[in-house]
Amino acid sequence: MKNKVLVVDDEQSIVTLLQYNLEQAGFEVVTAMDGAEGKRLAESASPDIIILDLMLPNIDGMDVCKQLRQQNIMTPILMLTAKDDELDKIIGLELGADDYMVKPFSPREVIARVKAILRRTQIQTETTADNNQTEEQIQIGKLTIYPGKYEAFFQENQLELTLKEFELLLYLGQNKGRVLTRDQLLSAVWNYDFAGDTRIVDVHISHLREKIEEDTKKPAYIKTIRGLGYKLEEPKGE
Repeated sequence: MKNKVLVVDDEQSIVTLLQYNLEQAGFEVVTAMDGAEGKRLAESASPDIIILDLMLPNIDGMDVCKQLRQQNIMTPILMLTAKDDELDKIIGLELGADDYMVKPFSPREVIARVKAILRRTQIQTETTADNNQTEEQIQIGKLTIYPGKYEAFFQENQLELTLKEFELLLYLGQNKGRVLTRDQLLSAVWNYDFAGDTRIVDVHISHLREKIEEDTKKPAYIKTIRGLGYKLEEPKGE
C-alpha cells in the first residue's frame, strides 16, 4: 500500500515538481494550493505526511500547522519556505512541524526527508505500542508522564504540550538522572542533524521549564549541566 503525501504550496511549478518526483518514488500524492484547502485535506484525506509551504493564501502554513496540532492531528509535517530565517524555523518546529527545508531545494532531498520522517514515525508508533505494554507511567517528583497516551501531568494538572515538547520531556524522563548533550537530544527527539542548531533544544527546554518549574531561574527538575547539556532529575526534598 502506497504512502500518501499531501503537498500544500501556492506555486504551481513547485506542486508539479514535487508531485511528479514523489509519484516516481512510489508515493500517492494529493495537492492543495492554499492553506484552507490544505487543512481540509489534512483532516479528510488521511495523508501519511504533509509537505506544507510556510507562505500560503487564506491561512498561512504556521496557522495550518498550529490548528492541526490543536485538533490532535499528529500527521508528520515537512515545512517548506523561501525564508532562510532561524526564527521561522524555530517557530515552525515549536508548533509541531517535524522537519524544515528552505527553497530552493532538490526534489531528491525532499524525498529523502519524507522517507526518513515516515521511518521515524513507524518506529515511534511501534515504540508507543511497546510502552503501552511495558511502561504505563514515569513518575518523577510531582511530574507524571504517560508514554502510551502522550500525556503528562504536573501536580495532577495535565500539561499542554506540543508534540516535540512531549517527546523531549519523555526522552528526558526515560533517561532520568543522565546528562544528555544537546546533540543527543537533537538526534533522539528530532532525528535530524540541524547542523549544530542547538538553540532549538534550548527553546524547548525553556518552554518545558515554564510548565513544570516553580522558579524557572532555579529549576528543580530540568537542570543545566554547564558545557554539557541537560538532565531531568528527582527534585530534592520530594
